[in-house]
Amino acid sequence: MTRPVLAVTVGDPVSIGPEITARTLAEVAGQPGHHGIAVGDAEALRRGVKAAGLDAEVREVSDFAVEPAGEGVIDVFDIGVLGADVPDWGVVDPRAGRAAVTAIEVATRAALDGEVDGIVTGPINKEAIWQAGSTHLGHTEMLGELTGVSQQDTMFVLRETAAERHHLRIFFTTRHVSLRKAIDQITEENVTRSIEKAVTALRVFGTPEPRLAVAALNPHGGENGAFGDEEIVHIGPACDRARAAGHAVSGPIPADTVFHHGLTGRYDGVLSQFHDQGHIPAKTYDFSGTISVTIGLPILRTSVDHGTAFDIAGTGKADHGTMRSAYLAAVEYSPFVPMIRETYGR
Repeated sequence: MTRPVLAVTVGDPVSIGPEITARTLAEVAGQPGHHGIAVGDAEALRRGVKAAGLDAEVREVSDFAVEPAGEGVIDVFDIGVLGADVPDWGVVDPRAGRAAVTAIEVATRAALDGEVDGIVTGPINKEAIWQAGSTHLGHTEMLGELTGVSQQDTMFVLRETAAERHHLRIFFTTRHVSLRKAIDQITEENVTRSIEKAVTALRVFGTPEPRLAVAALNPHGGENGAFGDEEIVHIGPACDRARAAGHAVSGPIPADTVFHHGLTGRYDGVLSQFHDQGHIPAKTYDFSGTISVTIGLPILRTSVDHGTAFDIAGTGKADHGTMRSAYLAAVEYSPFVPMIRETYGR
């Protein structure tokens, strides 16, 4: 494969996004085998360079096919939304929201057109994008509309796990709903569908014979109905259907042990039943290294898995570990782009 080109959106321009983007791209500038190009307002990125205390030049480019300039130079595809009028650090502002949305639109269009091999997204502020007129709950929903996909999901990747060269992936049956609503949505059909999506994603991203564990919902897996019957009525039958279809699926397994088993290499992926059930072990194990991959899209998209951190924006204190991990994951997954397009619709 030729050298992958990755579009890296800076996220909200008054968040830590410009700083962690600048740190990441300055770190990889000049490395062979890939080319990262920031997407956002050039002045916002320059502020990020300054906040990070980097000795790096920001070069504005108008073509994603441009050759990298090498070490010490960060390329930015300037979207021209803010110009020199970048709002103050750490303040919810509709102008910043509009810039964040525009960067996502530009990067996604470039990925759909084959100008870049994938996109890496920085953190956005939901209130800011809503003030700018967006009706989306966040990145994932916005990317779904931009790519014409109605069903997209999240895959967490936990890197450097206990088993040698083992990357545990975590999936979700439900995500951005209240816990009460999440429980109502844990049905046999929904769990079955989520298992199929998880198995497909594991194959698309390089595991030809995936082993998937399905987390239980209730304490101790429900204790045969004493602590709840979702495992008996919904989750267990969904696992049985998956096994009957030929998938290597284990479960339901109590949630207080299943992630440990995954981290030690017994499973390639774990399907969690609700948002925090999967987020808590991932972020506890490696907050700065866990990254998010959107599955179901016809493009490769990795992302940081943290917010805008307005309280430290512009102070130079931001840790770019997750952004670096997201970028390197996109480099690693770029050979799978043809399979991603074939599987998910383009």
